Amino acid sequence: MQRKYPNLCKPIKVGDVTFRHRMFSAPMGGTDITADCTIGRASTAFYELRAKGGAAAVTVSECMVHPETDGSHAFHLDLHTPGSLASFTYTADAIRRHGAIASLELSHSGQYAGTYLTDKDKKKGLAQWGPSAGIRPDGLEVGELTKAMIADIASAYGTVAGLAKRAGFEMVMVHGGHGWLINQFLSPYFNHRTDEYGGPLANRARFAQEVLDSVRKAVGPGFPIEFRMSGSELFDGGYDLAEGVAIAKLLESRVDLLHISAGTYQRGFSVTHPSMFEAHGRNVYLAAEIKKHVSVPVATLGGLNDPAMMEEIIAGGQADVVEMARALLADHELPWKVMTGRDADIVKCLRCFVCMAERAVTATRRCAVNPLIGRELDGTEIALAPRPRKVLVAGGGPGGLEAAVTAARRGHRVILCEKTGRLGGILHGEQAIPFKYEMYELGETLAKLAADAGVDIRLDTPVTKEYAEQENADALIIAIGSAPFVPPIPGLAGDNVIVVNDYYLAKDKVGGSVVVLGGGLAGCEAAVHLAREGKTVHLVEMREELAPDANVRHRPILLAEIAKQKIAVHTGYKGLRVTADGVVCADCAGEEHLVPGTTVICALGQKARRQEAEELRDCAPYVARIGDCVRAANITTAIYQGYHAALDI
Repeated sequence: MQRKYPNLCKPIKVGDVTFRHRMFSAPMGGTDITADCTIGRASTAFYELRAKGGAAAVTVSECMVHPETDGSHAFHLDLHTPGSLASFTYTADAIRRHGAIASLELSHSGQYAGTYLTDKDKKKGLAQWGPSAGIRPDGLEVGELTKAMIADIASAYGTVAGLAKRAGFEMVMVHGGHGWLINQFLSPYFNHRTDEYGGPLANRARFAQEVLDSVRKAVGPGFPIEFRMSGSELFDGGYDLAEGVAIAKLLESRVDLLHISAGTYQRGFSVTHPSMFEAHGRNVYLAAEIKKHVSVPVATLGGLNDPAMMEEIIAGGQADVVEMARALLADHELPWKVMTGRDADIVKCLRCFVCMAERAVTATRRCAVNPLIGRELDGTEIALAPRPRKVLVAGGGPGGLEAAVTAARRGHRVILCEKTGRLGGILHGEQAIPFKYEMYELGETLAKLAADAGVDIRLDTPVTKEYAEQENADALIIAIGSAPFVPPIPGLAGDNVIVVNDYYLAKDKVGGSVVVLGGGLAGCEAAVHLAREGKTVHLVEMREELAPDANVRHRPILLAEIAKQKIAVHTGYKGLRVTADGVVCADCAGEEHLVPGTTVICALGQKARRQEAEELRDCAPYVARIGDCVRAANITTAIYQGYHAALDI
């Protein structure tokens, strides 16, 4: 068959191993790491899902090679821990049986030991080691590794690589980027040694070379070694792209694939993992430049989720392989959809950081748009229902669409009613904000999937009690969502006021100076967008902090963007009345202030449509209420509840 993206779909040989195409699953940490640091069954299933979805390679992350000097709670692979080798063997097998190549990421956190501990206070009891002695930004002391310790760690990389090969892994990735130990040796910011491991780059690269030599000795010739490095550290005091090129040239003879990432976790998290405020593929230039100077294949990554862009990267010679992490959480079937010409069905990553926030907060994994993530052991295939039912879904937002698609795939006869003339619900409002456009696209994609699944879609059709009883469905899923909260503040109904949900309909009416009333997630993101358009923006919030409803990964990035855009922030301000000149607010002491602006954006939150939902409570034998009509929440909740409500029928 003729592939739509022929370069992306072309096989590639790395070392002595041939990969079925150029789309690799980048390292993503497991979640059920046992007390002995073996791979739990849920993590095995987590990695297997990417293989089932068609990835050419799936990298298990992170295996810490030297626990004696690296106390991070991550995977360890050894022979003395019962179940350790077996857990890795079962995981490699789970990946390989679907045609993907299983790879293991070999890591050492160095002075950032303890990063993955849920109980962050435990870091204080660990020994943090790095190339040089010092004090971490959080006040923890860092010890300088002795030459004997360096040699022992380098040897450990080889020992673990050999065990990985024994377990059935067919590639290893040596993590030399993002501020971890090898990167700390490479970096002039971290490395202040005066011996043969410090000073000029040839010395700073010595540890990386010794590690790679140790790994090669253990795995033998032809076994692919992928080396992950930051093409540039992207901060003052770190190395730049020119030195990144030099590092790549010093190491290329020892590796089979150079994996070019960017920055460090500690400085520039939102660039290493490009946030919604960054351009897709914003780090590709690093790989493209390094590729000009080396003879081994080069991989790139960073917020990639569009097959057309990835095809252009490969066809244009910017890289030989594209790697994805979050994109393959959002849609684990992305590679198969690309290979089979179904790219219009791809559910794109929103870059909302739900996945990484959940891991940090609860040590589990979740994805805003993929209800399977972190729950793979519950089942990843949608089975046909033993008895088809008639299912009525009220509401065409993300939760209702997910419920309708899932119910239809189970063989039920599904009717989806949406009271407006378009599907997508609250996601319509995101189409006018460029960095949130993928949220709007989510509604469009789910609508296509619903139509393709045979759902009977009825627009401009509100579901009333009478309508539901007339349809006489076996099951009713109520997904009627929420409504904007617009309190009775004088002037808030004026012509100069736009409810944030309706911004996409009235964006041309927004003047040059704007007051965003409400500093929650929606208000903050609207303020960023308007400031990026060159408008003068004031952000008003009654509470003392902004965006408390944002997750722990997205919130600091959002706050940094607000500061970057020089948005005037007024916390502790309560809106009293709206005038033609702005919003009159009261501060904590009760004093009134005019916050100036010719346009006011009302972003005071959403309220659940509980009363309308309650009226439908007895309109079918099986009734489920999901998403915002229960409690105004987020896409994650709506998608997850919609999926499972359909499975329960």
